[in-house]
Amino acid sequence: METGINSGITHVTQVDKEILKKASDRKANFEYWGPTPREARKAAVAKKKGLIDKRMTIKEAVEKYVKDGMNIGLGGFVNTRVPTAIVWNIIKKGAKNLTLSLQSNSICCEWIAAAMLVNPDHISVKRAELAWWGYEIIGIAPILRYLTANGMIELDDYTNYGMSVRFKAGAMGIPFIPVRDHGGSDMEMVNRGAMIQCPFSGDNVYLVPACNPDVGIVHVTAADMYGNARIFGALCTCPEIAQAAAHTIMSCETILDNMAIRRYPNMTEIPYPVVDAVCEQQFGAWPGAVYGQYWFDMEHFLYFRGLCDEFRKTGNKDKLKQYFDEYFFSCDTWDDFIAKIVPHKKLTYLRKMDGQQPVIFS
Repeated sequence: METGINSGITHVTQVDKEILKKASDRKANFEYWGPTPREARKAAVAKKKGLIDKRMTIKEAVEKYVKDGMNIGLGGFVNTRVPTAIVWNIIKKGAKNLTLSLQSNSICCEWIAAAMLVNPDHISVKRAELAWWGYEIIGIAPILRYLTANGMIELDDYTNYGMSVRFKAGAMGIPFIPVRDHGGSDMEMVNRGAMIQCPFSGDNVYLVPACNPDVGIVHVTAADMYGNARIFGALCTCPEIAQAAAHTIMSCETILDNMAIRRYPNMTEIPYPVVDAVCEQQFGAWPGAVYGQYWFDMEHFLYFRGLCDEFRKTGNKDKLKQYFDEYFFSCDTWDDFIAKIVPHKKLTYLRKMDGQQPVIFS
């Protein structure tokens, strides 16, 4: 039985053969883009399991846990509950040769990549393992398009399900996980999974490697000071990312009393032992949405994407540089940034647009 990369591919052209060879080389020379499962497991076991007050500012958390060369696991889904406040602080601090691991995201990736284009000596992205980097209904991501077209970033591409279960494998402490998709399609040529013969059924089965970030960053609806988190609406693979990461920085819209957590323990989606920093930050996912809190700020998504697309077409960095100078490097905190960039009237409107979806804080 054929179990190689081209096990389900027919009508192979010369160009296809070259692509297949490159894919085979990548698989043959496989290495985890972050901690190995064994290393991540060791870091998890070493964490203190007591009820420790983990509250700190996002700036303090980023200074402590984010370093050059790390794999950063981005929580959220496209424009929903994305950890923008943490990413803003990472850009302010600076970090080079990063790997971004994500299921699906938009402005977090574009902010980091655009900041790299403006000042590569301050922050840079080496590669990304992902399912989707773009704005969904708003359009594709211009900076990603620019980076790939110019060979400036390496990509490891999976389906949405594929990336989610890669984080699930990382959370489970196993080195890989079998999937029913990917195999027998061109997905085999764009990621580092492997086709094998199942030892039980004899059928072909595709394996995707576990994903264990050095640092997972997530934004949740609410948490206590120990890191027990509630998420309302879609979970967006955040529990898996938090549990797979060697360290996790969590921002939240509000901090709850631990007794509130204890009253409804079944609502805890991320358990405290995997969390290293709890950072209370209202509007910590703006311009994204947080279920029960505020709606998407589509106007800003369109504005920033427009700046990026103009750069992609012209190569002129002036407007992007002005954006980062004014809204990142001239502001001390995320609250300063929000106050400067979003009128109070707009914030009130975004809260109203959420429709007061039901959440439980007490």
